[in-house]
Amino acid sequence: MKPLDILKEYWGYDSFRGIQSDIIESVLNGHDTLGLMPTGGGKSICFQVPALMRDGVCIVVTPLISLMKDQVQQLKNRGIKAEAVYSGMMREDIVRVLDNAVLGGYKLLYVSPERLSTEIFLAKLARMRQVSMIVVDEAHCISQWGYDFRPSYLQIAKMRNLLPNGDVPVLALTATATPKVVDDIQERLGFKEKNVFSMSFERKNLIYVVRETEDRAGEILHILQGVPNGSAIVYTRTRQQTVEVARFLEENGITASNYHAGLTDAEKDYRQINWTKNRVRVMVATNAFGMGIDKPDVRLVIHFNMPDSLEAYFQEAGRAGRDGKTSYAVLLYNHQDLKTLNRRVPETYPDLDYVKQTYENVAYFLQVGVGEAFGRTFYFPMETFCRRFHQFPVQTNAALQLLNNAGYLEYHEEQEFKSALHFILRKEELYRIYETDEESDLVIQTILRTYPGVFANFVYIEETNLSHLTGLSVERVYQILKDLHHHRIIDFIPHRKTPTVGYAVARVDTELITLPPMVYEDRKADFQQRIDEIAHYVTSTDTCRSRMLLQYFGEKSSHDCGQCDVCLAKKKTPVSHDEDVKEAIQTITSFLQDGKEHQLTDLKALPVKTFVLDEAIRYMVEEELLVIQGMEVSLNSQ
Repeated sequence: MKPLDILKEYWGYDSFRGIQSDIIESVLNGHDTLGLMPTGGGKSICFQVPALMRDGVCIVVTPLISLMKDQVQQLKNRGIKAEAVYSGMMREDIVRVLDNAVLGGYKLLYVSPERLSTEIFLAKLARMRQVSMIVVDEAHCISQWGYDFRPSYLQIAKMRNLLPNGDVPVLALTATATPKVVDDIQERLGFKEKNVFSMSFERKNLIYVVRETEDRAGEILHILQGVPNGSAIVYTRTRQQTVEVARFLEENGITASNYHAGLTDAEKDYRQINWTKNRVRVMVATNAFGMGIDKPDVRLVIHFNMPDSLEAYFQEAGRAGRDGKTSYAVLLYNHQDLKTLNRRVPETYPDLDYVKQTYENVAYFLQVGVGEAFGRTFYFPMETFCRRFHQFPVQTNAALQLLNNAGYLEYHEEQEFKSALHFILRKEELYRIYETDEESDLVIQTILRTYPGVFANFVYIEETNLSHLTGLSVERVYQILKDLHHHRIIDFIPHRKTPTVGYAVARVDTELITLPPMVYEDRKADFQQRIDEIAHYVTSTDTCRSRMLLQYFGEKSSHDCGQCDVCLAKKKTPVSHDEDVKEAIQTITSFLQDGKEHQLTDLKALPVKTFVLDEAIRYMVEEELLVIQGMEVSLNSQ
């Protein structure tokens, strides 16, 4: 069958979009290929179609667990055999999936990058006789020059050498990559030759706006009221801000929820579903939200704080308007933001002496001597460490990341650990000492049947599995386990995400610690440059926003977008056919003719779309029809 036949049979489409066909043809011819496609460009078709045409299983590496689950389910719904392996799965499920992959049971196997270096995955990979291709999603993560570098991605190139059926083509896909990152991706993945296909990053339906404001929450409310239709995402820098902004919007009549990495998986799923199904209009979130989200009617993406880079901003802003309809990407800032961003450079790249001192303090904290601990991993309670050694968490985290990248330590910020328990009481004492209710007894009996050895040692358990076996809710199972722990029937360690520190090499003398330029000086300079670029973006008043973004990603643009705040500011009069602006001018004029004193905020409460209102006010001021003194506004009486 031809690619178009596959597309028609499984997806019902009559033709490919953009560069999809070129990428598919390149992969089918056995070429390593890099595809640069903006958010919503249809990346998944580029590997799912050739995966069905080539013999064997296609291994898809992606960091987005929610996305891989969604894509696997969609493939299954289309009658395509697919599965996924990711952290948090039960070991027996992982073994089952990988064994089926070895036997050729799937056409696509999705894998999170953290699984690539696990012993079980490497053992099963070496037995996979027929791998059709390797797909690397979010490929910018493999580049140390990428804004979201992840060391786990470096395992992908090694994976190619373990495949028993020889070299297979690699397809790398990303929506955000500068020319420097494009070259680095191909080098790190071991491309035989450079081979890049790219779509234009231009989003003609997306209107970019930058606003300087001291009242961010009020500005967000004003914008949401001015664009009343469709969903919205508000990005904030901190978890606490997500809570506060969502509460503020709710108090002002706009349904909102918040989302950040500290929530449980169940709570994340619940809130995401409510937003996806339009039960709440606004999701206030950290950058933990949005990767892989394909909601078409997002009309607004608002940044409460300045992001660290134009790559991050472009990626997040691009979640608006995927249905092709007019949408807005609004970035709020003030001059304090610029100072805060520049402070992040020394925070992210502390002095070498500080890094060395952190290395030594970690060794004292973990009681590791010089020449010891090679290959050992330790729990690392960050708060306790920082309190004991009078260090700040932000700089400590940065120092540990640098030591990780330099190869001295293996540091994981939030390593996930399953729940574990073991019975303190012997089996014959259990019911003689402790009187259980019906539900507690059900949980105890289920544990005893399901997890052998619970009286001898700690065993890993999963509350979701116990919930399935008992018919009780996950929350009820968890509460019963906590009660049993309280009554000293069991020792119970709940599921948690805890930092860990491992020694990649035996502890060395602190004075011998060095950081190579690629780990420290070069990346520090690159980080400073990215901050300078986004600072230039928000403060520029003479260059089209869209043109600036396209140029940053190496795309030459010969025209202004005509609709961003910079382009609109250049227009001296309202467009003759823009009836909305003319109508807004009439509304303002009528409102101010009552002879009363009015504030500028009174105009913002008028029933006029916010961007139309701003254009009307700008025009009236330039034509001297409107006088603004401080916050007072009035019609020009002359």
